[in-house]
Amino acid sequence: MIEILIGVIVAFFVTFFLTPYAIRYLKFIGLVTTDIHKFKKTKIPYPAGLSVSAGLIGGLLVFVFFSTFLNNISIDFVTLFAGITSILIISFTGFLDDINSKQKKEGSYITGKIGLKTWQKPLLTIPAAIPLMVIMAGNSEIYIPILGSLNFGILFPLLLIPIGVVVSSNMVNMLGGYNFLQIGMGIIITFGLGLVGYLEGNILATTIFFITSAALLGVSIFNKNPAKILSGDVDSYLIGAVIIVGGIIGNIERAVFIMAIPFFIQAALKFYGRYKLGKFPSDTGIINKKGIIKSRYGNGIYSWTHLIMKIGNITENKLVSIMLLIQTIFVILPLLKYIGI
Repeated sequence: MIEILIGVIVAFFVTFFLTPYAIRYLKFIGLVTTDIHKFKKTKIPYPAGLSVSAGLIGGLLVFVFFSTFLNNISIDFVTLFAGITSILIISFTGFLDDINSKQKKEGSYITGKIGLKTWQKPLLTIPAAIPLMVIMAGNSEIYIPILGSLNFGILFPLLLIPIGVVVSSNMVNMLGGYNFLQIGMGIIITFGLGLVGYLEGNILATTIFFITSAALLGVSIFNKNPAKILSGDVDSYLIGAVIIVGGIIGNIERAVFIMAIPFFIQAALKFYGRYKLGKFPSDTGIINKKGIIKSRYGNGIYSWTHLIMKIGNITENKLVSIMLLIQTIFVILPLLKYIGI
């Protein structure tokens, strides 16, 4: 549809042109943090998610305008605006997480910024479920492997939607600390889910996912190594919000689950690390003069990044490329059924 294409183009260019202004403004107000995986530590502005949010909302509103006033297309705008509201609430939680930029250390090594407390993050994302609950978004019948299709009835909006919103909005935030990692994985998974939405014939889900992918693509040139702006938590929360909102609206929860498996594995590794170490481990490593990154946890594997570091002679670019490849594989899996495999 031409309306989706126009929204995609607007999202890309709004993000692309706003990001340089965001970089200058964030430097001006001192919202900067250390780019950890550089031997010479530099302060980089963040979060890139501010311009991504503007691009996403701009693209969606342009889609609404063209659908309403030019082509008179019948779209469920109540559902769309409920989804937008949920995304904005979750993105604001990410912003609250970002504004505490005080550095966090393990021994003499910087591991990131302090941000919100662990218990505050899921608590603050719960209200984002309310717009979707009120409109009874999605289909209460869900396919579960082995068990088949189950109809959860009223439990779907009252229980499953809040759980899905909290889990999804926080899961992307569990993997980060590297230039282009979160944004790159976000581009891949939202584009893949956009394809599923299109193949399933759901216009709203297709629109949300493709416009998000375009907005992330617009900021990617500024986030690639060496990054001029870091993604921050606004981006990670926004990506998680889009995944669950689009998945519920499009009734494609099964595809969402499969494509998000890398994040579920990451969560399992993080909680295992919490059990072994008494605290949540950092994804970051220790870098030497040659740009090689080593794990700070020895033989312990408490993150995808720790596992990849075991390969040896891993640089930041190599680590990110491997993670993007892993995400691509899981994105392809749900798409195989549409080509008869």
